[in-house]
Amino acid sequence: MNKPIQPTQTAAFYIQSILSFGLSLSAVAIGVAYLPVSGWIRAFLTVGILYVITSAFTLAKVVRDRQELSAVTTRVDQARLDKLLAEHDPFKVDA
Repeated sequence: MNKPIQPTQTAAFYIQSILSFGLSLSAVAIGVAYLPVSGWIRAFLTVGILYVITSAFTLAKVVRDRQELSAVTTRVDQARLDKLLAEHDPFKVDA
């Protein structure tokens, strides 16, 4: 009665996500590189962009981990319930 966990994303979605991330990062990097400002401002914007990217990855990991934890907890609870139901005999009379 155990159902294996099925992936919820396709390979095309995975590739699209990677390409979208690469394109957006490239566009912002080119925009910062050609910005008509001094090097210090470019460096500040670059560090800010890197901070946003690492924060986004961290947030995605935390959300994924929390979702996986709830899925595992649900599966453990379901296994316990299945065991109780399998062991329960409604016709058993205690003497």
